[in-house]
Amino acid sequence: MAGRKQFDVDEALRRAMHVFWRWGYSEASIDRLTEGTGLGRGSLYGTFGDKSALFRKSLQRYAQTYHPLYEQALTGPHPSPSDVVAAYLQVALNRIADPTVPDGCLLTVSATQFPALDAEGRAMVRAMIDGLRARLEQALLAAGAGEQEAAELALSTLATNQSLAVLSRTGFSDEDLATVAAAAAKNAQVVQNRPAEPSGPQ
Repeated sequence: MAGRKQFDVDEALRRAMHVFWRWGYSEASIDRLTEGTGLGRGSLYGTFGDKSALFRKSLQRYAQTYHPLYEQALTGPHPSPSDVVAAYLQVALNRIADPTVPDGCLLTVSATQFPALDAEGRAMVRAMIDGLRARLEQALLAAGAGEQEAAELALSTLATNQSLAVLSRTGFSDEDLATVAAAAAKNAQVVQNRPAEPSGPQ
């Protein structure tokens, strides 16, 4: 039938996502994208638009795949902020341990190449990171953290999550990464248990 795609568009997008994930935006050349998706240039451009548009669609596909896992992990109930941190980072550890996907994290590698992205791509990356941070804060507050503690732990947990992605791309073992995640959860206990600062002059 005329006009019908002769390939699986969703599968092509999944493969394109893996190319951006593995190589980053700058090194995900059109040749690598055509090789990775199995599509010719005409089919690639005709279906997804230019490289920037394909990147944004790939990033959205990544968020649709993995962010619900973070949401599920944060929903709880969690008995303590430390459990929130551990649950959040376990999602990253599980993804990193999956042999069917590239090492690291598409959102993280995209953030490292922020200047190479167009304005819409930069806005998407920042909005996704901000959204994860806000959701972490909500979960930490629900688990009993104070406002300041929740803000600090959300930011540090977000940073730890990104560091796990970077370390995994440089060959650190699953055991090493689990050690990093465990240390972050332990730090959450320290923050939670520290004495409250005086509210004013005594």
